[in-house]
Order: sequence, then structure tokens, then C-alpha cells
Amino acid sequence: MINSTDLPATAWRKSSYSGQNGGNCLEVAVGYPGPSLPVRDSKNPSGPALLVASPAWRAFLAHVREGGFSA
Repeated sequence: MINSTDLPATAWRKSSYSGQNGGNCLEVAVGYPGPSLPVRDSKNPSGPALLVASPAWRAFLAHVREGGFSA
């Protein structure tokens, strides 16, 4: 885990489904160099970020797209 504010100037992206209310959203660093992607809680942008291996992030996204986490 790293602190989001310790990352170099990074653009963060969250899902277009998240809306403007905040909610339960993750943000991912766009264009971050390296084999892992920083992921953080959108409600706490200056808080910690997890470094997630790129293959694990792709697997997570595939599972979400398949409806694996639907309510």
C-alpha cells in the first residue's frame, strides 16, 4: 500500500457508472508506469492506494463485466 499523495502527478479515473454523488467507487491511476496499477477509494483521494498487478486488475474487470458482483 502506498499513499496516493506520494505518487507522481497521476490522472485518476473512475467508472462512468459512479455518478456525481461519490458512492462506493474505486479510482485507478491512468498511465501509471510499471507492472502494477494504483487503485484508491474515490471518497478518500489523499488516502492510501493499493498496487494491483495488471493481470489481476484485468481479471477483476472481466469478472465485473460478466456480472460477477451483481446484487
